[in-house]
Amino acid sequence: MSVPPDRSLSYAASGVDIDAAEATVLRYRDIARRATRPEVMGGVGPFAGLFKLGAYRDPVIVSSADGVGTKLRIAIAAGRYGTVGQDLVNHCVNDVLTTGAEPLFFLDYLATADLSQEQRVEVVAGMGRACEQNNVALIGGETADMPDMYESGDFDVAGFIVGVVERDAVIDGSRIEAGDVLLALPSTGLHTNGYSLVREAFGIGKGLGPDHDLALLEQHYEELGDTLGDALLAVHRSYLDVLRPVLPRLHGIAHITGGGIPGNLPRIFPDRLGARVDAASWRVPPLFELIQRTGNVAPAEMFRTFNMGVGIILAVSPADATEVESALEGAWRIGEVIEQQPDAPRVLGLPT
Repeated sequence: MSVPPDRSLSYAASGVDIDAAEATVLRYRDIARRATRPEVMGGVGPFAGLFKLGAYRDPVIVSSADGVGTKLRIAIAAGRYGTVGQDLVNHCVNDVLTTGAEPLFFLDYLATADLSQEQRVEVVAGMGRACEQNNVALIGGETADMPDMYESGDFDVAGFIVGVVERDAVIDGSRIEAGDVLLALPSTGLHTNGYSLVREAFGIGKGLGPDHDLALLEQHYEELGDTLGDALLAVHRSYLDVLRPVLPRLHGIAHITGGGIPGNLPRIFPDRLGARVDAASWRVPPLFELIQRTGNVAPAEMFRTFNMGVGIILAVSPADATEVESALEGAWRIGEVIEQQPDAPRVLGLPT
């Protein structure tokens, strides 16, 4: 079907307002100016970001990419857009940290149909806030207006991070041995995984309307000491500052994300090794107990879906374990590395 000769199309009428987008980019630049490092050459605006690597003896570049998943649905239902930007950066920071790398710069991708300019800035401002806190440069990104690809009010975000580590300081699990102690650090909630199951359990975003969803999220639970929305939107913790002083003494670092402990801890082990975890060594936070009770979720499914209060696990030699544990506030001994038995689960001690 052709356009009638008396009608003139415009990009704005098609759902993409270039003028508004350009004004928003200027606000992004202000955020990026605050989230920078001395190595940044230029600013937001050119076709590519420039970053001077600096002086390293034998540098290894480390990169990672991730998203926030359907935690975005909770943020949209609650009308809160800033924390998911923080989640995105901190998740990516932790991923490169598992190699011992110092994160250097971050880029984002934000796609939407009609998210307001204020909400877009709120999302990116959250990224900028986390970049500042982690001393990571927000070096660039992309905001894509995609009418007909997303429903009204929907959006998605992805993050891309680059870090660096000296080759002889890379943490790759190769030094892990049977008998190594496993230390854990607590999460600050669900972090960025398991939200599809959460929404199913509570009936959030299941067609009952925004008022219904908001009422659920604003409900206060005594065991949480907070509303459900506040608990679910707690910001994904960054472990960079707390781990930086002990990195040379760590044999392996597992970021406990999607797949929980059984899905992530084995990723750092050589083939011949596994883990024995003491599930009684920590109290599972009330939020996870509430989800399990509300959704009638089996214990094994909970541990395969959520971090269950464990944000990161470290493998340390027995000789260093006591000193490293005392240097990390809130750390506890969660288990040990063991020889892998044929056909046995890689992680023992968890519900199956």
